[in-house]
Amino acid sequence: MGEKVAFIGLGVMGFPMAGHLVKAGHEVTVYNRNAAKAEAWVQKFGGRKADTPAAAAKGNKFVMSCVGNDDDLRSVILGAAGAFAGMDKGATLVDHTTASADVARELAADAEKKGLGFLDAPVSGGQAGAENGVLTVMVGGKETTYGPAEPVIKAYARMCKLLGPAGSGQLTKMVNQICIAGTVQGLSEGLALARATGLDIASVVEVISKGAAQSWQMENRYKTMLESKFDFGFAVDWMRKDLGICLNEARRAGVTLPVTALVDQFYAEVQQMGGSRWDTSSLIARLEAKKTKQ
Repeated sequence: MGEKVAFIGLGVMGFPMAGHLVKAGHEVTVYNRNAAKAEAWVQKFGGRKADTPAAAAKGNKFVMSCVGNDDDLRSVILGAAGAFAGMDKGATLVDHTTASADVARELAADAEKKGLGFLDAPVSGGQAGAENGVLTVMVGGKETTYGPAEPVIKAYARMCKLLGPAGSGQLTKMVNQICIAGTVQGLSEGLALARATGLDIASVVEVISKGAAQSWQMENRYKTMLESKFDFGFAVDWMRKDLGICLNEARRAGVTLPVTALVDQFYAEVQQMGGSRWDTSSLIARLEAKKTKQ
């Protein structure tokens, strides 16, 4: 038996994620700031659209959100037209936005006062993961809130895990992005050297991907990196937003992240090259540009 679910935010991630909820048998209402996008979603998947987050949330047991940043999140959840205003007591909001741990804790406290559940549940897996329904979902919140929500989240998740109290999902996503940033830079440098020294790169990757150097980035991105194809995946602008969150949290925690800070600046250079919407694997383009200038 499906649940009554709302989905707020139909970007490159939210659009297919909400579609998987329909495919899983849930009754879905959507809201998007650009109403044309919501109409396109209804045309493709059925369900219905609402004119405000509050209207979308009304009468639904679960409300999912996936928007841009902390301010976007507050704008669709708080206030008279926000999701919290429309939710019935006992309903749960599951937020898939990559945002700060602070806003997650703020919204969780506000939800509790209103008799609502809240989970911060950022995702990893990119656009392809959303479209194929195989995202990794990192969750913060109460166990009693998480348990009933997990089967609904699994409509688009391959891996879903509660990692601690409110904010823990966002903190785990920060760890995820830190690890990815260093990996992509290392892969870019390795491929650049392999190409410059005339190695057969396919053979090199075949060998090293069976050892300790193996990574998702190597398996899925090395070919497109060598072909300078970056018109897909997770955009540099989004990665810089995420790394900014990581660096702010690290400063507060008294942790130094020298490689992350450096790679963030490398991504700034990619933006200056016109690569704001390129995939994060475009770090190799920066190395190629510097080689050309030498």
